[in-house]
Amino acid sequence: MESRDRALRYHEENRGKIQIISKVRVRDQADLSLAYTPGVAEPCREIHRDRQLVNRYTNRANLVAIVTDGSAVLGLGDIGPEAGLPVMEGKAILFKMFGGVDAFPICLDTQDPAKIVEVVRLLQPSFGGVNLEDVAAPRAFEIEARLKETLAVPVFNDDQHGTAAVVGGALLNALRHTGRRLEEVRIVFNGAGAAAIATTRLLFELGARDISLVDRHGLIYEGRDGEMNPYKADIARMTNLERRRGDLAAALNGADVFIGVSVAGALTMEMMRGMKAGGIVFALANPVPEIWPVHALEMGARVVGTGRCDFPNQINNVLGFPGIFRGALDVGATDINLAMRVAAARALAGLIPEAELRDDYVVANVLDRRVAPAVAAAVAQAAHQTGVATVNVSPDWVAEHCRALVSEIWGPEDNGREGAE
Repeated sequence: MESRDRALRYHEENRGKIQIISKVRVRDQADLSLAYTPGVAEPCREIHRDRQLVNRYTNRANLVAIVTDGSAVLGLGDIGPEAGLPVMEGKAILFKMFGGVDAFPICLDTQDPAKIVEVVRLLQPSFGGVNLEDVAAPRAFEIEARLKETLAVPVFNDDQHGTAAVVGGALLNALRHTGRRLEEVRIVFNGAGAAAIATTRLLFELGARDISLVDRHGLIYEGRDGEMNPYKADIARMTNLERRRGDLAAALNGADVFIGVSVAGALTMEMMRGMKAGGIVFALANPVPEIWPVHALEMGARVVGTGRCDFPNQINNVLGFPGIFRGALDVGATDINLAMRVAAARALAGLIPEAELRDDYVVANVLDRRVAPAVAAAVAQAAHQTGVATVNVSPDWVAEHCRALVSEIWGPEDNGREGAE
C-alpha cells in the first residue's frame, strides 16, 4: 500500500511526467522575430519548395509518435487510452533520457485498425518515426504491416521487436556463459502473441533451430485446430517441427530455455522438473513474473532473468528502443528491418566480455550508458548495409551523437559504466 500511495502521489504532484520546453531562448524582440514572425516564414517557404527540408529546419527528424489504443497496457490488459497515458509518458522519458530522442504520446480512442492507420498516416508530417505501444495482438500485427506499407518513416512495435532484440542479446550471453550454442538448444516460449512471435523470428535469424510456442490451449503445431489466427499458423510452420502436443509441462521436457511472455505464475516448480539441469529461465511477465527467481533457481535453473529492476538480469526494453531509434533516425532510415534488430541484439550482447559474464550478469544494467550508443551505431551500420539509410553518417558519428545528447541530460560520464553491475 505504501508503494501504491507513493506512486499515485508522485504522478499527482507532478501532473504527469512530461512537458514541452524550448530549445532556444526568447529574450528580446530579435529572438522573437527569429523564433516566430517574421523570421519563421523563411523555413516555411523552403519546406514548401521541398518537403524533404522539413527535417533540416524542424525537430521532426528527432520526434517519435508513441501510438497506443490502450488495449494491452503492461500486464493490466485492455484498460483504455486514458489509463494507458501514464505508461506512454514514461516511455517518452526513457526515449529522451537514454537515446536523446524526443517522443510524444498519441493515445487513440479507437481499436479499429483502419482508423488507427489513417490517424497515424495523417500525423506523418509531424513525426520522424512511429513507435507502436501496448496494442493487443493480433491487431498489432495488422496495424504495423499496414503502417509500414503506408508511411515513409520507420515504424517499430516495441512490444514485439524491442522485446525480441533485448531477449536475443540476453540469451546469446546466457548461452555463451553456460557453454551452449543457440543452434543446439531447445527453446520453449509460454505465450504466442506479438512478443513471442517476433522474438521467435529474431532467434531463428540468430541461428536457433528448435523453438516451440505454447498458448492457453497448449503447444502450437502446424495444422492444429482451433484458436489459430493467421500469425500463429504462420509461425507454426517454423516451430515445433516434431508436432509435439500437450501443455507447458509437456513442452518443457528436455528444454534448455524457457522464455515467458505471458502471465504471472504461469510456470510452476513442478513444470520445471522436465527441463535440463542448468537451464535458462527468462520469466518476463510484469509486474509479477511467470515464476519467482528463487523458485526457478531452486529447481535447477542456472541463469534467471525477469523484467523487474529488483532482481538480477533485468530484461527490459529500455535496453533496446532508445538506441534503435537513435540509430534509425540519425541515418534517416525508412524502416527498422530485421537486420537492424539483429544488429541491436548482437551489440547488446557484445557489451559484456566473456570474462565478466556471471549467472546473475548476462545483460547490461538499464542504467549502463554504454548501451544506447552501442546499439545505435550497430543499427545505423545495418541500415546502411541493407539500403534503408538516406543520410550518410558513420556509425561512429551516430554513437558519439547519442553520447552527446544523453550527456546533456545526465551530465558527463565518469567511466561509461554507471550502474553496469
